[in-house]
Amino acid sequence: RALAGFGYQFHLQDHRSMSFAALVVAFLPALFLQGCGESGSASTTQTTTAAPSPPAPPSPPSAPKPNILLMLADDYGWANWGLHNDGSGPDGPQLQAEIHTPNLDKLAKEGVVLDRAYSFRICSPGRSSLMSGRLAMHVNWKNTGLTHYNPKDPVSGSAGIPRNMTGMAAKLKQAGYKTHMVGKWDAGAATPQHTPWGRGFETFFGYHQHANDYWQEGIGFLCTGEIDVCEDKFIDFHLYNDTYKGGVTPEIARELGCDKDTAHNQSAQVSMQPAVTPTGCINSSYCLPDSCYEEAMLKQRALQIIKDHDPSSPLFLFFSTHLLHTPLQIPESYLKKMDQRLTDAGARPFDSANRRLYAAMTNYMDDSMGAIADAMKAKGIWDNTLMIFTSDNGGPIYEPGSANNYPLKGGKYTDWEGGVRVNTFLSGGFIPEPRRGTVHSGVVSVADWYGLACELAGVDQEDTAAAEANKWLEQQGLPLLMPVDSVPQWKHIVDGTNGRPDALYLSNKAVLKYPYKLVAGEQQYSIHTGQLFPNCSTINDLSTKGPVVPLLDEVQLFGQLLALGLPKETVNAVMDIEDCGEGQLFNVEADPSETTDLSADPTHADILEELKQALAGFNKEIFDPDRGEVTMDACWSAMKTGGYYGPYVDTDDFYSPVHLTPKQMENNKIAKKDLDYVEQVLLPNRTLQVEWFEAKVGDLSQLLRGDAFDVCLTPQFSEITV
Repeated sequence: RALAGFGYQFHLQDHRSMSFAALVVAFLPALFLQGCGESGSASTTQTTTAAPSPPAPPSPPSAPKPNILLMLADDYGWANWGLHNDGSGPDGPQLQAEIHTPNLDKLAKEGVVLDRAYSFRICSPGRSSLMSGRLAMHVNWKNTGLTHYNPKDPVSGSAGIPRNMTGMAAKLKQAGYKTHMVGKWDAGAATPQHTPWGRGFETFFGYHQHANDYWQEGIGFLCTGEIDVCEDKFIDFHLYNDTYKGGVTPEIARELGCDKDTAHNQSAQVSMQPAVTPTGCINSSYCLPDSCYEEAMLKQRALQIIKDHDPSSPLFLFFSTHLLHTPLQIPESYLKKMDQRLTDAGARPFDSANRRLYAAMTNYMDDSMGAIADAMKAKGIWDNTLMIFTSDNGGPIYEPGSANNYPLKGGKYTDWEGGVRVNTFLSGGFIPEPRRGTVHSGVVSVADWYGLACELAGVDQEDTAAAEANKWLEQQGLPLLMPVDSVPQWKHIVDGTNGRPDALYLSNKAVLKYPYKLVAGEQQYSIHTGQLFPNCSTINDLSTKGPVVPLLDEVQLFGQLLALGLPKETVNAVMDIEDCGEGQLFNVEADPSETTDLSADPTHADILEELKQALAGFNKEIFDPDRGEVTMDACWSAMKTGGYYGPYVDTDDFYSPVHLTPKQMENNKIAKKDLDYVEQVLLPNRTLQVEWFEAKVGDLSQLLRGDAFDVCLTPQFSEITV
């Protein structure tokens, strides 16, 4: 623990048990020493003729640092927020009835709505940007799986944020904050240093990867769209603190309200059929209670943190909800609640099963956010709290993602506004009264929350640990870590000024210099949805018009894209791909739906060329290390820890001791046989891998069938169109 409190949080292991590579990483100088001199001392040397100076008046006490409540939604659609629904449009009243977010609406109206907040197009890069203060293209711009590892690069050779970048929580911990995280991480976990614990969070309760099952916490194919080398066998649900580091056992779950066995079956994860229904039933006679819903436990943990917090220290709570990411699952009570709401409003029933699920999940998220804000008020610390609410990316409009970004174009996986412009607001008593109830139109990047947090905490946002690591990386010929890109935005938000007037690097295919935006290359999901989406037309036409699951990104087997053998014309049609060439130009202030391409307009030739040059320049500095190949080490480690995915490199003395139960030992016997087959037979032969997968899952063409992921509930309602 000798290095605790330094920029690089390396207090997790005894260095004597570590590999040489890890030692190199660990002991790169990373000092964040402040105030080394005699603070406030004055010279006592005086001339014989000068009168003594009067004592300086005491300095006024510094204002207490605000509590920071960072609330991150997952895959939140633009039109799925009540604040964006004023009832206008042909289906406006119906949409208002379906989307019920009273807590978020109220909190936003009491604070500042950020109308031009931007993130990355997919989740892991957006989250890596948030926690590291780098633009996604400078830290992590791909959804790399947990099982990837490159031993030749101990700093950047795995998923997520490179090992020696200093996280937001480490900065705030340095400033005296108590730091806690609850929920989805998705910013790396190959080593303990990649996890929330290694990034400066004193406690972590949640999961490491893109998604898990809301009822059983496994990561089956329907959660992530991929089968990893561990056959998706294990659970991704963890608790890390000073006294325990390991999986969420049934005993821990009971403390948070779940007192029933989730019946997770390690051998039933490779399937197109879910192991549990959306409402938590394993079969007709075995259903899990609402208290076993993952979000229920996440909320209870957040409330516990607030209740137990000592207000003598400022609090940083990062609540990263699983909602609204797939799989679409929700307690039955919330579905009934939504149905009753439509009845009471005189609205029509939902015609899409997925739209009904997504709406109910949105309402659940709203209730959770409201409960956490209320707990801060009950604790008496709301008046000195800044609440930041945002989303990791725009809503996924493909089936089964089922979000709606109306009237914006596109969604997750795209650089259209629907994919990168995110629902965002600030609330809390720390906001100056004159700014409450206002809208801020300045451009804000997801990377800027790092700088804002440092700004409020009174610490420098510069990452000296990364700079020191670069000395070693340069000697090894490995990719250098990029500096922090964050723009401290607090003063800009308070003053109502634009903190990013220059070009903002959105991705390798898009750049924004407000109000102009350049979108280049092939863009998926290039459509505008209607106000009620998805609907029966979506489902019925999915096989020819899409939008289907991300076939070009997420359908993976053992770390490689699973080719479905479809003609390019079919892929273009069902994924609604539009080729923007060298760039289409939009004025997103005048044309937020990106309907009018200005690239051929001579009056916009100068800004078009400026943005093309800016994008070309940005793309010369992409951070793209070798993240490695898939390794079975993650699987063997999970077996040792009781069947939980987690860090698997340099983990000596990290995990708490595990005493395997008879059931876990039996599971390990089965897993060992199955995974030996993967390692020895399947991994060397791609043809056998695909045959094995098809035997387990069936005909992959069903990925293009609307009824494989959604159900048309009222066929007579089919006149609604996209």
